[in-house]
Amino acid sequence: MALFHRLKNVVRALFTRRYSWPAQDIVLPGNRILHLVGSIHMGTHGMSPLPGALLQKLREADALIVEADVAGSDSPFDNLPPAAPLEQRLSAEWLGKLDTILQTLSLPRDEFDDRPAWHIALVLQATQAQRLGLRPEYGIDYQLLRAAQQYQVAIMELEGTTSQLDILRELPDEGNELLQDTLTHWHDNARLLQVMISWWLENPPADDQMALPSTFSQPLHDVLMYQRNQAWCERLFALPPGRYVVAAGALHLYGDGNLPSLLREKMAQ
Repeated sequence: MALFHRLKNVVRALFTRRYSWPAQDIVLPGNRILHLVGSIHMGTHGMSPLPGALLQKLREADALIVEADVAGSDSPFDNLPPAAPLEQRLSAEWLGKLDTILQTLSLPRDEFDDRPAWHIALVLQATQAQRLGLRPEYGIDYQLLRAAQQYQVAIMELEGTTSQLDILRELPDEGNELLQDTLTHWHDNARLLQVMISWWLENPPADDQMALPSTFSQPLHDVLMYQRNQAWCERLFALPPGRYVVAAGALHLYGDGNLPSLLREKMAQ
């Protein structure tokens, strides 16, 4: 059985089409043809415009499928209820680490004092990406959404911003572990961003099982990556026949428990 699976992987590698961007093609039963694109939510100027061949795939698609439609102007983080002061929620050690990062980014702690830990983590990550030269308007999913509107291609969501916000708000201890992981893996996250940018500017990965720097604890990886991939797998299997461009965060397409492997496992059942 192990030999059979190895042979299948060799055959798949031989006949898998390579693209100049991070992507994989998967055909589900029932004539559902997926072009899975490894999206980055913030990009550099060099990542725009999108490759012509990718835009052609979008023109020919029955729908563009994204994690959430981020082309609108409304923020899902408006009107968050205030949290207790940081000194009541973080130990002196973690406050010190947070202050170090905030000073590096020239951000005052007062602006974060009543924000939930998961929101602080997201703001820190977004600010780090901006300091590395990334901008939301060059994000792959954002560019695809704009192009889909231009080409009048239908847009579908894998989960939507409301569901994403619910996942974050349901994290234990207001997402304290996410903040701690962000502070602990601060430099690893910067390197990971640079790796993903290189996938679009230089050379996409060849193997969806490739090893990537770890920036999540295992419990967080299960919630933020694996469980969502499982839900998306079910969502994609429920699609009607057609051709779809699916833009999912690049980390969902590579590494442990990635979306393509889950789709292939479900087909093999």
